[in-house]
Amino acid sequence: MENEKGASYRVLLTGGEGEYVEKKSRFIATLRSCGSEEEAVRFIEETKKKYWDARHNCSAFVVGSRGELTRCSDDGEPSGTAGRPMLEVLTGEGIRNAAVVVTRYFGGVLLGTGGLVRAYTQAVKEGLKNCQVGRMCQGYEARAQIDYGDIGKVLYLLKEQGIEPVEAEYGQNVILRLHIPADILGILKKELADATSGRAAFEGLEEIYFVDKEEI
Repeated sequence: MENEKGASYRVLLTGGEGEYVEKKSRFIATLRSCGSEEEAVRFIEETKKKYWDARHNCSAFVVGSRGELTRCSDDGEPSGTAGRPMLEVLTGEGIRNAAVVVTRYFGGVLLGTGGLVRAYTQAVKEGLKNCQVGRMCQGYEARAQIDYGDIGKVLYLLKEQGIEPVEAEYGQNVILRLHIPADILGILKKELADATSGRAAFEGLEEIYFVDKEEI
């Protein structure tokens, strides 16, 4: 699933682990944020060394804001039963710049191709439950000088739009530093002007990507 230019995408703020058991086989998923192919490869190798005694250490990663680079490995499992389903969980959730390794300790019972796909898929989902996920949003960093008499109205307006000031400086006026999603900039400009009778406006708009925290 590729993002169009300017669209938001999801990232791992913190990695995590999860486990799924199927017919005595243990599937341990380990996830980590990785900003490059080199980081992802290092993480995969580290995890393989940690679980050196496991039957399989299957892996997948997706790098780039549009998911430009993807790789996956079945690590000895039947072709298409592990790495690809794992990758599809990441891309299906819109997650970018992340890698996952699912370690399998064989329980003595063959699962069949369908069972393997389900087990590796579920293991990644269990791991994601223990990660903190954020959304990278395209938007703007801006400053606004607010009169003390207007600050209550402005803070209420920002809260209604789900925006918390990144920084507030209290001097002759209140100077707020804000991260504003691109899709609400226009309406927020108008609402700010209306709320302060034109006394406040956004200054120094700079295009950025910023992280909004969320729960998966």
